[in-house]
Amino acid sequence: MQAYAPDEVYTIVRDIYNSTIFSDIVRRNQVKKIDQLERIVKYTFQNVGNTFSAKSIADYLKSERRAIDNETVYSYLEKPENAYLLHRCSRYDLRGREILKTQEKFYLADTALRYSVLGYNADSVAASLENIVYLELCRRRYTVQIGKTPDGEIDFVAVRQNEKLYVQVTQQINSINTEKREYERLLEIHDNYPKYVLTTDAFAGGNYEGIKTMHIADFLLSSEY
Repeated sequence: MQAYAPDEVYTIVRDIYNSTIFSDIVRRNQVKKIDQLERIVKYTFQNVGNTFSAKSIADYLKSERRAIDNETVYSYLEKPENAYLLHRCSRYDLRGREILKTQEKFYLADTALRYSVLGYNADSVAASLENIVYLELCRRRYTVQIGKTPDGEIDFVAVRQNEKLYVQVTQQINSINTEKREYERLLEIHDNYPKYVLTTDAFAGGNYEGIKTMHIADFLLSSEY
């Protein structure tokens, strides 16, 4: 098997992205405003792991004198979804036990897409880690949603038949505030399903009041879920 340098990989992925955007999405859907589509897709790439608002994109484009409404934004986003560039992750109200229709998140089908289109940025690592965990949960045939709690959110609530697990992803736990944020939200959930905090800390491990701490790599390779 041929090995490629990182720059070569990004070039290949960039070519795939361009081919998908222009050959598949634009031609198949007869998109007229290609620049508008690209701007919306890039905005989504830049905000992987952030709750999404069609209004924020519409306002951003309007500031550049490109008028667009919320419905049109979602119409544009459905096209890369159907082309398997993006995955939409809905929010689930853990208290009300219902799927919410707003403030979802989008994840990329391949994290290399972000680097190939936008270039490397150290601030994007945390979002990419979250993206990788999302894809692995989907690969294992879980239905994945964002868990809304009264005081915040759980990164992922993953359900597969009668199984369920809760997952928090953080690049590092380097302060008391971060530790409190990651663990206390999981402690608010009073059931016996597995709960995880995943991090890149070299010595990640252990158990905190029933919440398992793991290195992200160990979780991705684990057979326990």
